Amino acid sequence: MTGIPTVELGDGLATSAQGLGGMALTDVYGAADPDQSVATINHAIDIGVTFLDTANVYGQGANEELFARVLRHRRAEVVLATKFGILPTPDDGGFRARGDAAYVHESIDASLKRLGTDSVDLYYYHRVDSRVPIEETVGALAELVTAGKVRHIGLSEVTALELERAHAVHPIAAVQSEWSLWSRDVEEYVIPTAARLGIGFVAYSPLGRGFLTGGVTDATALGEKDARRNFPRFSDENFAANVAAVEVVRQVADVEGLTPAQVALAWVYASGRRLGVPVVPIPGTRKAHRVDENAAAVTATLSDASLARLDGIYAGIEGERASDPLYISRGREQREHAHEHRASGTEGPR
Repeated sequence: MTGIPTVELGDGLATSAQGLGGMALTDVYGAADPDQSVATINHAIDIGVTFLDTANVYGQGANEELFARVLRHRRAEVVLATKFGILPTPDDGGFRARGDAAYVHESIDASLKRLGTDSVDLYYYHRVDSRVPIEETVGALAELVTAGKVRHIGLSEVTALELERAHAVHPIAAVQSEWSLWSRDVEEYVIPTAARLGIGFVAYSPLGRGFLTGGVTDATALGEKDARRNFPRFSDENFAANVAAVEVVRQVADVEGLTPAQVALAWVYASGRRLGVPVVPIPGTRKAHRVDENAAAVTATLSDASLARLDGIYAGIEGERASDPLYISRGREQREHAHEHRASGTEGPR
């Protein structure tokens, strides 16, 4: 498959209509073969999936170094995105956000060195540091644009209010957040704000980290080092209830003549059209044939009846999409709106 169409996000940034998420290409969901990962990246570029997404925290730099093996030969062919702003906390095995101006400059230089390039096309603030005004972080990112190290600025897991404040400092090209059949909280505030401001949306984990494809059949089968063990929806208490969603996707796939992965991706594209926002999903995979399968969803269409069935999945999902609700936009969004209701004297939604 070739000839994947181009989508314009925001701030004049054009990308292939589907990207390749890089996190799974290193040892996040268990051990990965670097040579196979490089072959998969090259295959994605060959068929027109030229929007490549990595981050400094994936494998603590190893993911960017993996991409560098491809970029040294094919940098001009791709739209390259990476991220900064998440730091591991070795004492508890968790993560924290950091967004001060000094760290913005430090991070880009380290990423450029690992990637073996002098600039990135899209640089994301990966998680919001509550200790630092977002205006300071975006102001520092704007300095990187002026310096030629970054072409466009992106934000990941921001609330609508944070997006508004950031965009007032410098044009934001894209918001990246989880958006899929089982993760739709961004539709309430974030996506309408992005659509109004002319900002594109990059959907990570559009396949539910493999769950929506039926690729994870038993929570207990996940390896000890599989990061999905940390997500509530994969826990023993929620897994069985969520399997019902997989069955709906499978049934729709049978009706539409598609695979479950293609159905899940086609729903994301249809939802972007419905909500008036340009959307580029970035499914991750280690296998070249899965890249082909996912890319075929760019031109897939779903009937109104199938879309209605798929829309009903979200109401039955059990478990939050992150163990710490403040780590993603949903938790901070709820807190922001709770403050608004208290200030106005209204109770607000329960």
